[in-house]
Amino acid sequence: MRCAVTFLLLCLTISCFSQEKYSAETEEKIRQVENSLGSWVSFDNAPPLKLNLLERMKYYRVPGISIAVIRNYKLEWARGYGFADVEEKRPVTTQTLFQAASISKSLNAVGILKLVEQNKLSLDEDINKYLKSWHPSADSGKITIANLLSHTAGLTVHGFGGYDAKDTLPTVQQVLQGKKPANSPEVKPAFASGTRFQYSGGGTTISQLILTEQTGRAYDQYQQKEVLDPMGMTSSFYTQPAPVSKKDLLATAYRANGNPVEGKYHVYPEMGAAGLWTNPVDLSKYIIETQLAYEGRSSKVLSQAMTKKRLTPYIDKSAALGVFIMDNKWFNHNGGNEGFRCVYYGSLEGGNGMVIMVNSDNFEVITEVMRSIGATYGWNEFNKTSVRSLATVPADTLKQYPGTYKFQNITLTVTEKDNTLFIRQNMGNTMQMYFTSNNDFVIMDAPSDNRFENGDLVVKQGGRELRFTKQ
Repeated sequence: MRCAVTFLLLCLTISCFSQEKYSAETEEKIRQVENSLGSWVSFDNAPPLKLNLLERMKYYRVPGISIAVIRNYKLEWARGYGFADVEEKRPVTTQTLFQAASISKSLNAVGILKLVEQNKLSLDEDINKYLKSWHPSADSGKITIANLLSHTAGLTVHGFGGYDAKDTLPTVQQVLQGKKPANSPEVKPAFASGTRFQYSGGGTTISQLILTEQTGRAYDQYQQKEVLDPMGMTSSFYTQPAPVSKKDLLATAYRANGNPVEGKYHVYPEMGAAGLWTNPVDLSKYIIETQLAYEGRSSKVLSQAMTKKRLTPYIDKSAALGVFIMDNKWFNHNGGNEGFRCVYYGSLEGGNGMVIMVNSDNFEVITEVMRSIGATYGWNEFNKTSVRSLATVPADTLKQYPGTYKFQNITLTVTEKDNTLFIRQNMGNTMQMYFTSNNDFVIMDAPSDNRFENGDLVVKQGGRELRFTKQ
């Protein structure tokens, strides 16, 4: 069933599109998740703010979202909301496919480690032993496959922008060389391998080349047969461009302002780093198989010993082989392609997890859903808040603040309505300002401590202060 409403209104009810029904207990959990979104900050002198999922999707201009929750090594529930394509009024269902972006690296690592387990590759050999058609242009010492998978190879190129479906796609060698038609720079050493962490999608792309040159098989076909299908991820694929037969399942990508990406989505020949199309249901199968293999209860692709090695940080305190480890409790990866954002978490014990995918450049709603899932299921690592006290600011003080503030190419506009101040960055969302003193304030959308000082507006975020000058 389709809902005949515009994107701006989304749906009048959560259950606008037909969805699988679960037990009464599970449906109540879903309802709690849908209606308990919250911010990074709470106030000890005000009721907790609980937000509705569809309202937050509208606020952030996110067309569609797909969510899956895992409990006790099983998929507890999965549900889609909003639109896979706004113009077509095509709803998000649990079968809708999203670009997994950098989550692709997790499944890439599984494929590489299968070859290691078969003694066709070694984690500790110099990669030049396996490369045939391309080698790094500069010497940084020995680079190993373990370095590539853990982002400790000292290599450049953080990520990739993708290509329009009409573009001529570069070969993997051209991507690594930074030569046309590639639109990214050369992948090369920036510092000595094995000394520290530096995220590099370029390094992952080298592992893609190693896989194809050592197996003699197309990357997407190898991953399908050796990794995805054995895990039951039969709806997922790495093929780029996407097969025409999958067209009606593919979500359209949207910018943060709600406009679609030209051509509906980008194409990524850097398949190992960014090319996976999947959905939360399929990714849940990967998470569950990883959890069971970690405990020695399954080995559909990797053994218990290799799975434990994959989930052990290497050189860096949190970066393992294709995954990151949080609080020694969860394995995880985020993803961000043009017009797509996503995240997954799987617990190292107990068989719990979550997957959230959106067809938008906006990650904030994902963070809020994570908090809501954490609050609903008692996974408190995801529901941490900073507690503040709201202050009552005199009206004549508030009237000093409205105006335009600039730092380089960023413009912040402060407006007032009914003795409440609002702030907007460039042409983004208008956000309410919550004052904790006469000149200090926070906003719900992003962790930051902000203040008015000597006529300027100072934003402190992630240990960095930016001073915006009033115009």
